[in-house]
Amino acid sequence: MDDTSWIYIVIPTVMAFLMGTVALVIRMRASKKPTSAKRIMIPPLAMSTGFLMFLYEPTRPSAFHVMEALAAGLLFSILLIYTSKFEVKNGDIYLKRSKAFAFILIGLLLVRIVLRLLVGQDINPVELSGMFFLLAFGMLLPWRVAMLVKYTKMKQDTYKSSITPSK
Repeated sequence: MDDTSWIYIVIPTVMAFLMGTVALVIRMRASKKPTSAKRIMIPPLAMSTGFLMFLYEPTRPSAFHVMEALAAGLLFSILLIYTSKFEVKNGDIYLKRSKAFAFILIGLLLVRIVLRLLVGQDINPVELSGMFFLLAFGMLLPWRVAMLVKYTKMKQDTYKSSITPSK
């Protein structure tokens, strides 16, 4: 281990912490405004530009590591899917604030740090970054698609109840 190897652990960890904090703040602010299908699906679409990193060969993990990262992301997304709820206020649909979201985000950050420390010595740090991107995308996409399905159903139910005459 040389004198600069700490950089490969500290800087990505600090960046992950900052990005997690930004995600938490954005999520809390989002619950104050009505949501829409567009607002639900923009994050995975915007994040998909990150796949351009794989044009740089050292970031490309093996097929096994790709499947491993996507499967881990899918498992983590299940927590987010079950804790994401919507509510109707004044005819608009809002994302409910969830106390669990902050804990899940912090837990995922801790898992990321531990995984980086455990496998960081065995896997090239650049390749590991690609794996963490795949894990994050593998978590974000199913979560947002599930949110879109819930939102669409709630919007249809809200529309149906607004046109149904009350007795």
